[in-house]
Amino acid sequence: MEKWQKDIWEVVQVVSDEVERFFQGMGEMVDTIFELTEEITEQVQDSIATELDQYLHDLAEPILEAYWELEDVVGDDMDLGFPYSVEPTAEQNSACIGCRHYHGQVYSGNLLVCAMHPSGWESESCPDWEQEEL
Repeated sequence: MEKWQKDIWEVVQVVSDEVERFFQGMGEMVDTIFELTEEITEQVQDSIATELDQYLHDLAEPILEAYWELEDVVGDDMDLGFPYSVEPTAEQNSACIGCRHYHGQVYSGNLLVCAMHPSGWESESCPDWEQEEL
């Protein structure tokens, strides 16, 4: 092998070694940045989670206390559950029997008869009565 060929081969070998070291260094740097990013992310998540928990606790505590106080005041006298239906009868809301406007839902112990007459109509015939559609 001639001298110039040997020199070129050595230059190629040196460049190859340097490129390999460069990429190894870059890989180590990327790994270090990735680890640092993971640590920062964990710290931020822990910090945010702690502050969010504290914020929600501070926000929810007065609301829950008010609810518990209301429950103590109201006791078992009032149904705080879901609304339920009441059908009109001859004794109660007889003017509403068969009316398309009749709502008849009880909310927290209060009957909503219809939007026009929330407490119902006193006499036997309501001026707003309309036949229920079948």
